[in-house]
Amino acid sequence: MSVMERITPRRLPLPRWLTRAPLAVTLAAGFMVLMLFVMVFARVIQPYAFDYIDLMNRMAPPVPLEGSTWLHPTGTDTLGRDLFSRLLVGTQTSMLLALLGTCLGAVLGVTLGFVAAHKGRLWDEAIMALVDFQAAMPWFIIALAVLAFLGNSMVIFIAIMALYGWETYARITRGLVLSAREQGYALAVRGLGARPRWVYLRHILPNISGPLLVQLTVNFPATILFETSLSFLGLGIRPPMTSLGQMLGEGRDYLINAWWLAVVPGMTIFFITLSMSILGDWLRSKLDPSLED
Repeated sequence: MSVMERITPRRLPLPRWLTRAPLAVTLAAGFMVLMLFVMVFARVIQPYAFDYIDLMNRMAPPVPLEGSTWLHPTGTDTLGRDLFSRLLVGTQTSMLLALLGTCLGAVLGVTLGFVAAHKGRLWDEAIMALVDFQAAMPWFIIALAVLAFLGNSMVIFIAIMALYGWETYARITRGLVLSAREQGYALAVRGLGARPRWVYLRHILPNISGPLLVQLTVNFPATILFETSLSFLGLGIRPPMTSLGQMLGEGRDYLINAWWLAVVPGMTIFFITLSMSILGDWLRSKLDPSLED
């Protein structure tokens, strides 16, 4: 081996399925990377303050439609606020809320799934009964009632989003843990005297993380649709803040005269959910052993 070969670091080879992704998956991944960039840097790259009012340029159409202006190439809303700036901040708000709600729901569901599998008996029956109760309830109707009676508090709104879909994580985690703890590696570690917490967190959780990651990507589009639906109805994000659902709700009354007010945020919601669904289905086909040929 030459000197250059010894000092040159070797690159770890990527799994073959990562380098042979279909074109649709590559486009979906690229779009989600763009959305993550917007989620982080929206306030930095916005050309105007999202709540800046310019009444002289109300409902200006996007370029190149007739009556458009290069001061606002993507158009303005009913108060003359720049649509592109509001779209950036609205995407940031919706993405952050959906990501936070999805992660909190995953943590809650995975924790209860581990508790049910470990404790068994009454704990298992109680948690599974709660899972069945949650799955049977129309959570969107309950969320509407809670927000209508308790008010539009951000803490309550995030808690409602965190409770959306947690039962799926709990059910999946319980089944995976019950199966994994009877595998040879778990029995060997327990035989060496390891504590249950060490066995679950150090050995079982990494081995069942694939299906949980897939469920995370599947649940994220549903969560962002849940958030945008509540904001669309006026029970989620409210002015002066903005979100994609709130922008869509504001633009629904102007579909004839200013269609871009509703179409632009609506198409953004559509492409976010479509991209995450494509990525989730692809990851499931690669990480779920039961789908292997």
